[in-house]
Amino acid sequence: MANPIGAPGRGISRRDFLAAAGAAGALVGLTGCQGTSGAEPSTATPTATQQSGQQPELPTTSPPEVVDVDEQGGSVTLSSTPARHLAHPGESMGGPVELPKVWAFSADDGDPSVPGPILRTTEGEDMEVTFDNTDGLRPHTVHFHAVRKQWEDDGVPTTTGIQINPGESHTYTIPANVPGTHLYHCHYQTHRHIDMGMYGIFRVDPEGYEPADKEYFLTLKEWDSRLNRQMAGMDATYDVRNRRPDTFTINGKSAPRTLHPEDGSPLIVDQGDTVRVHLCNNGYMDHPMHIHNHRFQVVAKDGGIVPEVARHDQDIVSVPPAGRRTIEFEADADPGIYLAHCHKVSHAMNGNSYPGGMVTGVVYRDAMDSDVFAELMDYAGYEG
Repeated sequence: MANPIGAPGRGISRRDFLAAAGAAGALVGLTGCQGTSGAEPSTATPTATQQSGQQPELPTTSPPEVVDVDEQGGSVTLSSTPARHLAHPGESMGGPVELPKVWAFSADDGDPSVPGPILRTTEGEDMEVTFDNTDGLRPHTVHFHAVRKQWEDDGVPTTTGIQINPGESHTYTIPANVPGTHLYHCHYQTHRHIDMGMYGIFRVDPEGYEPADKEYFLTLKEWDSRLNRQMAGMDATYDVRNRRPDTFTINGKSAPRTLHPEDGSPLIVDQGDTVRVHLCNNGYMDHPMHIHNHRFQVVAKDGGIVPEVARHDQDIVSVPPAGRRTIEFEADADPGIYLAHCHKVSHAMNGNSYPGGMVTGVVYRDAMDSDVFAELMDYAGYEG
């Protein structure tokens, strides 16, 4: 399934995006300055070039794709490859921000991505998920949250005795018996493999699922880039018991790259839309997510439907480690550009530069022909 403009899910087409933005050429060329915290220089994550003088010969990650497993006859093959991950490749807002080495999932013949591909199926179906490690360099497994499965398919080597060594492949049978939005990740040396990028979203649509006008998936993740730099052979030492996150991402990107319509995760809406957003936390810290100028309701939590009597309007929701929150709101504000971000201010920074990090936005199509939007696209590196 081809990605729409905006975060993975059901957004708008590239043609509609360009039409709403006026013209591709209008999106670049503006200049401006970004705020910083005080007068301190940026200390965003050093790039491999800055530390070693040369770039590693690794593929660069792509944005996560949505894989409709039902359309593939109920089967999908995952693999993992070392890759270079550019959280924000530009020089604006404290960039560039780079993780010089990650271990990225890919599905079938798709590109490696961080987060991994979104695996989407329907309640009542079974998925056959093969992890192909024939070209791998280290053992892996795949663990799926929430759904009930056979013991040997739990993906934990310590308790099942099954791990997928280099040169091997293994097929898991994953029943889609718990509708909702879930996670999957490698469960071999979990503390390291998740922090190297081996995580993704697993979505089970309930029977008779009614999609919203706009639907988006956002994966939250904080990183201690010392691990990624150490794994890239650079001068860094990582200590999992003294973890110090310095890179904060939504769908693998840091602001302003999060606002890039194809590489990032803007929530592009039309006036009057019902908007459904699946927030997933694949990191180890809590992230209180706030949306400006909109009140939403949490309609699902960790794969369970929240009864209507328990719902209420709110504008911030905390998403704990491994937690999932599905929120819904009406795009009924004055058409404009509104932030959606973690409210821990240090998580909304690139190094000492503010804003950055775990920040994206709700973008009304009617505001996309404005000078402000063109300037944001310039910061994000979008060239139309």
